[in-house]
Amino acid sequence: MLIFWEQRLVFLATPKAGSSAIEMALESLAAVSLQRPAEAKHTNIATFRRHLAPWLKAQTGQDFTTVALMREPVDWLRSWYRFKLRDDQEDPQHAMEGIRFSDFAARYARRDGPAQLGIGSQSAFLTDDAGSVDRIFPYERIQDFVDFLESRLDCAIELPRINVPPSVDVHLDPASEQALRAAMARDLELYQAI
Repeated sequence: MLIFWEQRLVFLATPKAGSSAIEMALESLAAVSLQRPAEAKHTNIATFRRHLAPWLKAQTGQDFTTVALMREPVDWLRSWYRFKLRDDQEDPQHAMEGIRFSDFAARYARRDGPAQLGIGSQSAFLTDDAGSVDRIFPYERIQDFVDFLESRLDCAIELPRINVPPSVDVHLDPASEQALRAAMARDLELYQAI
């Protein structure tokens, strides 16, 4: 999470949606940069509204605009799969060994799958009972987000290419993809609305 004090702007770092590149490019411009631990880096909108927004308003007398990126949901899950495969190389238990993307997607599609896999959902990150993040930009059109930031921060921004996951087979047969999309209906609905 990055807080731009003078601009009254907060970037919420949606997991697996380019947050590391954004933070690397903009950390020096932010008044506050929360990057560790992961729970602080990936503060969701509900936690922000409950804990940080009241403090920021008390300090400045103004509300801060929240912004975030959202990735196409199935592609987002593909990114999580690649990430877990890469991290698994350092794990002696090899939790992902022999697990194909179709198996991973089927596990995610179960009622308790997102919690069991420890990855949640983008809609749970970006929305709460009060609504959603103020401005959500599609990751697939990241240049729109960069243009917005350049305008708000009054500077040119060049994003580095980091955290590039390994290239692996992430194909799903039509029936498996349909089941996954049904399980991700809330995320897909939010994505279509942005």
